[in-house]
Amino acid sequence: MYAMSGMGGMTEVGYGWLTPILSYCMAVLGSALGLRCTVRAVAATGTARRNWLLTAASAIGSGIWTMHFIAMLGFGVTGTEIRYNVPLTVLSLFGAVFFVGLGVFTVGYSGHRVRALLIGGLTTGFGVAAMHYMGMAALQLHGGLSYDPSMVALSVVIAVVAATAALWAGLNVKGPVAAAGAALVMGFAVSSMHYTGMAAVHVAVHPAATPLSGASLMQFVFPLAVGLGSYLFLTTAFVALSPTAQERADAAVAERLRHAQPAAH
Repeated sequence: MYAMSGMGGMTEVGYGWLTPILSYCMAVLGSALGLRCTVRAVAATGTARRNWLLTAASAIGSGIWTMHFIAMLGFGVTGTEIRYNVPLTVLSLFGAVFFVGLGVFTVGYSGHRVRALLIGGLTTGFGVAAMHYMGMAALQLHGGLSYDPSMVALSVVIAVVAATAALWAGLNVKGPVAAAGAALVMGFAVSSMHYTGMAAVHVAVHPAATPLSGASLMQFVFPLAVGLGSYLFLTTAFVALSPTAQERADAAVAERLRHAQPAAH
């Protein structure tokens, strides 16, 4: 859970294991959808490849963002309320999708797979880490945050390794069982990055009566997270039901053979 120190207040972890489990599930869902879309993109060409990569970027980016803020539902600090800067919170979402997009497009269009994985993994990993710390920068409370540099560095390394592994899986993992296993591992890695980053935080509370600016998680971030979660579920259903390029090719061959049989008679 959250390992933090505070001056003038103690950090709290609300909802027990509910938020870690739920946030992990969102990370797995986003990773599974993103990996599936990346596999579809590699097998596609033209605008179809671009559209699959865009869907992969939005799925992984929004899944990671949703994971972060669902996990933050369980975070509290005694002695101060917590609110969030709305523009910065929204920017962290678009930043996550953008940097993940750079990674998946690098992998999707590069002819050199090893170089693409290295560049894409670094880009996506740093983007995921930037999203996390930008989301933390959006916190408004009576006090201040400081970070343990070594733990921050470890969280960035975890993010880069997780991103590289996810992109590798998108290129190499075949079959639903293997894809599900890759998504579970990726979700665990993303969650580990989040909680490692949270372990780096130290909170110094300075109680004050002045109201805080920004919105609470329940007022703004939670409804947005629910909307993104719904998007992920619906898109997952669409991708699962839509035929792959190989399935479409097989259907086309079967259709041609069906039409050719009467002609042969």
